[in-house]
This record gives sequence, structure tokens and C-alpha cells, in this order.
Amino acid sequence: MVSSSSTWLVVVLMSAIIQPLFIYADLPGTWELLVPNAGIASMHTAVTRHNTVILLDRTNIGPTRKMLRKGHCRDDPDDRSLKRDCYAHSVEFDPSTNQIRPLTILTDTWCSSGQFLPDGTLLQTGGDFDGLKKIRKFAPCEPGKFCDWLELSDVELATGRWYSTNQILPDGSVIIVGGRATYSVEYYPPKAAAPVQLPFLAEVEDNQMDNLYPYVHLLPNGHLFIFANNKAILYDYITNTRIRDYPPLDGGPRNYPSAGSSVMLALDGDYSTAVIVVCGGAEYGAFIARDTDTPAHGSCGRIVATDPEPVWVIEDMPFGRVMGDMVMLPTGEVLIINGAQAGTQGFEMASNPCLYPLLYRPNEPPGLRFMTLTPGTIPRMYHATANLLPDGRILLAGSNPHYFYKYIAEFPTELRIEAFSPEYLTPDRANLRPVMEVIPEIAPYGTNFDIVVSVPLPVVGIIEVNLASAPYATHSFSQGQRLVKLKVTSAVPEADGGGKYRIGCTAPSDPKIAPPGYYMVFAVNQGVPSIARWVQLIVG
Repeated sequence: MVSSSSTWLVVVLMSAIIQPLFIYADLPGTWELLVPNAGIASMHTAVTRHNTVILLDRTNIGPTRKMLRKGHCRDDPDDRSLKRDCYAHSVEFDPSTNQIRPLTILTDTWCSSGQFLPDGTLLQTGGDFDGLKKIRKFAPCEPGKFCDWLELSDVELATGRWYSTNQILPDGSVIIVGGRATYSVEYYPPKAAAPVQLPFLAEVEDNQMDNLYPYVHLLPNGHLFIFANNKAILYDYITNTRIRDYPPLDGGPRNYPSAGSSVMLALDGDYSTAVIVVCGGAEYGAFIARDTDTPAHGSCGRIVATDPEPVWVIEDMPFGRVMGDMVMLPTGEVLIINGAQAGTQGFEMASNPCLYPLLYRPNEPPGLRFMTLTPGTIPRMYHATANLLPDGRILLAGSNPHYFYKYIAEFPTELRIEAFSPEYLTPDRANLRPVMEVIPEIAPYGTNFDIVVSVPLPVVGIIEVNLASAPYATHSFSQGQRLVKLKVTSAVPEADGGGKYRIGCTAPSDPKIAPPGYYMVFAVNQGVPSIARWVQLIVG
């Protein structure tokens, strides 16, 4: 068998040969290095309503490259690495200045979960060791001001949760689903009858697990689509009822440790239809065998989860990919990025990085939906993240396939932060890019409101106004990710001219469509999004 090192060498050499052909083909998208050293490798990443980014690793990782503030060292006699730890394991990143600020986290956040609450506070739950039942909060502040993690002492999870998934619900509470050897759900704020058993999670567990970090999507009918391994159910969390079982998805396991990724496509029209896409994954058995060379799956399954008789439609990506991230773009297209073409999730268990992003265009015919984009140069594999920024770029952080930080290795611990700019940000489209001039800060459900945008060129056609949530990205799945296209009127020129247009918008009528909280609002003109403004959806 050819070693993974040899395989990677061959890939590098082949890339050197093939790359000029791709340059000649002028693939879309551009890359930029934002920060050469963030201090930590981000395992979990989230964008706040103040346009800052929270990066979070685990606490028992040992020394990082970022020190805590003086006087804020962490003393933990049970820590396996450092009994007195003066290193940061979480940081705040400001993309407007590329500055990094250390944050203090006390308990272990290894493979934890998170979600933003309606007031914009980041809820963070679980982990391992002393963090197994922990609940933490981060109330974000404006750049230049001070805010930090708060570890709650008056409440904890009903059961320990490691590798669980969070999803905000229409009433503003958060459901926390599953975890390692945890076949139940619970809620924040806590409910009396917790935890609530969910046998489905046990049913889909195999001898290498494959049911961790389940893909959870809130459908516009208020029920949850929960996918684990290769199966999915429709779950009524209010009555704890398993409403239906969906057909199995062919192509092997799709969740940790064999994870591909998943998104719910943009909600639009009357919001009655929800389409789920699941892409990639590892070959069953690769995790058990610690086989780094087994090719990853390249298939995607697409299903209309709200259809009376749903079926999976299978499509093939140009590349096999495990540990990829699927990011909803402001346009409604999906960016598939990061990951490896062989192996599985786990420490030092993958090879052949997948450096080429893909654009998934859901409205194109089958067979024409995938577009290969400009490749990156930094492998981002296990414990890497991808998040949409308000300016339309995608932030790439992390990748640490080692138990501790290891800088001299075939795939070293990655401290660099990058941004990928989709084709809609190219200079030749700048004259189509709207600028949000006027927009309310708060939008009650079902209300009508106007926004004003300016556009250099005359507007032709409808300008979309789309709401994008700020998800919690970890382990190839963005928890709580959502894009909602608002009902809008035609853009009407303002009386004073100046290239300004007024657009009438209608907020979603029901929090089942978009749960309460802060959303990035993008105006999209002919496929080119504005810089987003944050709007809070509230119950009137």
C-alpha cells in the first residue's frame, strides 16, 4: 500500500503540473491570507452581530501561540496538559482590522456545540472532561470594547453531551440533540422533563458510531429534520413524536466520524417547501481501520423534506470529500469547501486534502449544478471551519489533525486565517453591487418595511433581500444555518435620484420560517450581494 506521505507528494507534484491548466481555465474565486498567526487553531467558529468572529478550540490542548491577559491564567489540577495554563484557547477576531484578542475559557470545549440566542448571545454547550455538562455564554460587544466568556454556575446540562448539535427553535429556546452515547434531547432554558429520550439516535449508531453531530434542520412547518448515519426522521419536539422515517440515503455513513456535510436550501416563495442536501462522507470502516487512503464518497443526496412522498435524488460531486463544509451564500447557492479526498475524521486519519472549493447551484438542472472554483493552498481537514462574513467573503480557520499542536508534520496544526471571495466579489461586478443605505434595526414578524439601496448601474429586474443566520460551525456542519428570501416589491427609484432605490419587504410571518434573533440582511442584485446589515427578528 502506498503511504499517505507518498500519496500527498504525488498530489503536490501533480498539482504543480495541472495547476497551470486551471489558471488558463480561469476558475472563479480568489483567496487572501488575513492573519498569519491567530494564536489558536479554531475547532468552532461563529460570527457575531458586531461583525467580530469568535474562534474556539479545546482547553486541554496544551500551549498555543496566544497568551491570556496578565492575571488570567487558568489553574486546573486535573488538566492533562497544563496544571497552570496561561495560554488562550479562544480568541475574538475583528475582520475589519485583522486584530486578535484573547478570550478566557475555563472548562473543556472539545467537540462541543453552540447557537446564538434571540438577543445575540452565543450559547455554548457541552464538551469533554470538566466541560461535559457545562453551559457557557458569550455576549458579544463592539470592536474595541471588552467582553468575555461566562461559564454558568447555576445551571448545567441534564446529561453530559460530547459531539451534540444545537438548533434554535421558533420560541427562541435551543434544542440540544444527541452526543456520544447520549440518545436524547434537552433544551436551553432547561425544561423540567429533561432529558427526553430519542431512540432514533441509538438505532442509527454502528460499531464506529456514525451518529455524532447529527444534522438538524428546523423545517418551516415547525418540525425537525434529523439526519444521522444514513437515515433521517421528521421529529415533533413538542410532543416527542417521530412523525415519519425518510428513506435511507445510499452511499455509506454521512455523520461523524464519517462526516460529509449538510444544508437546508434557501426558503422562499410561500416558505412551504424545504429541501435538504447532504454531501460527501467517508467509506464505512475507514475509521475502525484508521485507513487514511480509502477514497471519500463524492455523492450528494437531495430530498424535499416537506414532500408527502419524499425520495433522495443522488448527484455526484467532481471530487470525493470527507470533512467538507457547506456554506449558504447570500445568493442561495452553496459553497462546499475544506476537507480531504481520502480517510476519515479523527486524529491523523485523512490524506489528500481537497483544495478545490465547489459551488453548488441548486436551480441548475441535475448534472450541471457543481462548478469547480479556484483552489486554495492550505490544507484544511480535521477541526477546520468555514463561515460566511457580512461582506460576502467566507472565513476559513483551523485544521488540527493532531491531539496537541504540532507544527512540523505532513499536515501541521494550522493557525492561519484566510478568506475566500466568490465570483460575485470580482471587480468587474462592482458596479452591480448594492449598498444598503436605509434599513430598520428591528423587524417584527409579518410586518412590512422599506429598505433603500444604491447601485452604480441602473437596476434591471428584482433585487432580492435575503436573511442569513449566523451559524455555529464545527466538525463540517454549521448548526442553525439558514437563508430566507423575503417577499419584496420591485425597486423604485428615489425621487432625489443618486442611484438610490426603495424596496418594500415583508418580514417572515412565522418564527418557524426564521426563528427570532439577529440576521445578516443582504440585498442581492443580479447575483451580487451587498455588504450585510444586521436586523433583529422579534415577536411584535
